[in-house]
Amino acid sequence: MDPFIINTLASIFANAAPIVFASVGETLTEKSGVVNLSLDGTILLTAMAAFAFALNTGSVAGGFLVAALIGAAIALIVAVANIELGLEQVAVGFVLTMLTADLSSFLGNPYVNQAGPYLTQQPIPLLSQIPILGPVLFQQNLAVYASYVVIVAAWWWMSKTQPGLQMRGVGERPEAAFARGVNVNAVRYLYTLLGGALVGIAGATYSLVVKLGWSHNHTAGNGWIALAIVIFGGWDPWKVASGAYLFGLLKALGSVLQRNPAFVNVPTQIFSTAPFALMILFLALTSSGVTDRFLDLFQPATRRRLERLLRGRAPAALGRPFRRG
Repeated sequence: MDPFIINTLASIFANAAPIVFASVGETLTEKSGVVNLSLDGTILLTAMAAFAFALNTGSVAGGFLVAALIGAAIALIVAVANIELGLEQVAVGFVLTMLTADLSSFLGNPYVNQAGPYLTQQPIPLLSQIPILGPVLFQQNLAVYASYVVIVAAWWWMSKTQPGLQMRGVGERPEAAFARGVNVNAVRYLYTLLGGALVGIAGATYSLVVKLGWSHNHTAGNGWIALAIVIFGGWDPWKVASGAYLFGLLKALGSVLQRNPAFVNVPTQIFSTAPFALMILFLALTSSGVTDRFLDLFQPATRRRLERLLRGRAPAALGRPFRRG
């Protein structure tokens, strides 16, 4: 196959990796009943912090660790505000988004447009030699490989383990889970912090893998896309990952078209913003009556199967604080 096509396909998985981390992390958080709307600002702040740490210390791994800790710390604020104080999660999330975004610009000013370390490609022996799939999937870097693992691990944990079942029970019927001996608020703390750490890793993946370096509003908008993908994916790790890869595809197409001589006179801003507009349009279509009309074309049994595939339902207790007694 043409090397250009191979590289384009590989870029889909690279571009999607941070969205995978953020959207799967938020899926875990929301499955436990907590909404963290601070993703956009958290990704900005952690992208800056990861790059700054890696630049000053030369440790890319340390940058990822710092980003994960910052993401978990921001998520902890969300958890305390909801679980302990009973504050409105949407309002807290918006305030944190604006605060962390401004912090990223203020603290990151010395690092704007500086060259720094980044995560290099590490092909996996044997697997990278598989025709077509090898160069696309297995000639990547550790962050991309980790995104594959996160998808499978989240699905397995949620679907096949007792703790995963408890997490889902806490998000659906916390009173029933409590009656069975589950510490509802402890579970919510755990998955909110875990989800926040994954969002932090998403920020580090941007500045150390996908969009190298740091600049003001370096990743602005990607957090909102991740939040939308969680809803689009019906809080299911596989469908959430599909949404992330769709966004990666749109980003890759934008890059391809930008280099095409036929579009030489088109402003570059259109190519950078088009994936966001197209993703929003796609999500709007799948949430509108167009989907219902499409499903009406099938027999009832097939329709039910397609509805389960295309749609999901938010956890019943999402955003609702739990009070013992």
